[in-house]
Amino acid sequence: MISTPPSNIITQAIRNNITHILREGGAHVRFEDAVEGLPAQFRSQRAPDMPYSIWQLVEHIRITLEDILQFSKSAEHKSPPWPQGYWTNNPDFVDDVSWENSVRQVRKDKDSFIGLFNDPDVDIYIPFSYGSGKTYIDQALFIIGHNSYHIGQIVLLRKIFGVWER
Repeated sequence: MISTPPSNIITQAIRNNITHILREGGAHVRFEDAVEGLPAQFRSQRAPDMPYSIWQLVEHIRITLEDILQFSKSAEHKSPPWPQGYWTNNPDFVDDVSWENSVRQVRKDKDSFIGLFNDPDVDIYIPFSYGSGKTYIDQALFIIGHNSYHIGQIVLLRKIFGVWER
């Protein structure tokens, strides 16, 4: 545990760096870039020996991010049941409206979390009064790691399907 709180300069540097990674991806592909321009026919398609479609991965990112955001905002939040509550109930079908809504919600929830994380009234080091010692830094690092992992899977599937041109 931190015995002396870091200076405001260090705290701001941490906030800036984590915010940059959440928004810009750092060394990782951004979510927005991973899904941009994906032809609709590949959204629900599964590659051989791969357990998830891109649609399932996008929904998993959305559901998990929403859970983290709501948990960070309120002790009253109830997380979905693990693990089935973190995956879409409809893995084999996605229409344009559902796809756009899911992609838009990931962006919105990520921006909302960034807003909370950068709130000057929030101490990012102090554990929540609930949640087994979790802090805003824990939550931010979880989002970065979780999203990076699944975005990498999206990119891999796009490469397998021949629709990744970077």
